[in-house]
Amino acid sequence: MKINRINNIQEMLENETSLSINDLCDHFDVSKNTIRRDIAELEKRGIIEKVYGGITLKQSALAAPEPFASREMKNSLQKQKIARIAATLVNDGDVIYIDSGTTTMHMVPFLANRKHLTIVTASVYVINAATAYPNFNVIATGGSLYLPSKAFVGTSVLRCLQNYNLSKIFLASTGISLESGATNVSPLESEIKRCLVQKTSQKFLLVDASKIDVASLMTYCQLSELDSVIMDKLPPQKYRDYFTENNVQLLTENPEPTPRTKK
Repeated sequence: MKINRINNIQEMLENETSLSINDLCDHFDVSKNTIRRDIAELEKRGIIEKVYGGITLKQSALAAPEPFASREMKNSLQKQKIARIAATLVNDGDVIYIDSGTTTMHMVPFLANRKHLTIVTASVYVINAATAYPNFNVIATGGSLYLPSKAFVGTSVLRCLQNYNLSKIFLASTGISLESGATNVSPLESEIKRCLVQKTSQKFLLVDASKIDVASLMTYCQLSELDSVIMDKLPPQKYRDYFTENNVQLLTENPEPTPRTKK
């Protein structure tokens, strides 16, 4: 499949930095035209640069992400406030996906009283935190461990997600803007988030105010593709206008949040 091949090329570049077109054709047993189409897609996503006879990983994609531990300490009270709001949207019997992130991970204790709740996740933190609650059914995606986010990535994660019908998806982002949408610093994590956004489930984005007008390396969706955005406080008026125009519900502590389904 094309998406699996593209994901494999990404993973190969993470390990080898540069690849030749001939090597890619031999590896996947496809034509040069097929590989060139894959390269065009990767170039559009901002992951690679073309070089003579092949491709190389874009230098910005090689930049080391901020360590998970330092991100976890930033704005922790605001993140817990957002996670508490998000948890009110989860019902007994739901099958939810909790994304890897330092905001989404705080949802777990606020879900303690839910019955027959299934949590699907690639986040090591969420998996560990959920083990304290015997009433949760936890499904780990598996995959290759990506240490900067303490999460699993790779094609096996995408294959796992294709198997499940999710009620609600709770997404994280390293930055949002009206121009670039919801963004993330990791190409491999961004591919997982894109896969999730394509599902018909309700999609909720959890972001604190410090991430407004921040565009990280890769866009994984436009804000208009979301059902709701959950924040610790009201964003600037231009965001409120955008959400209203695109039927995206903005949830903060006040007013009391209520679920909303796009038509």
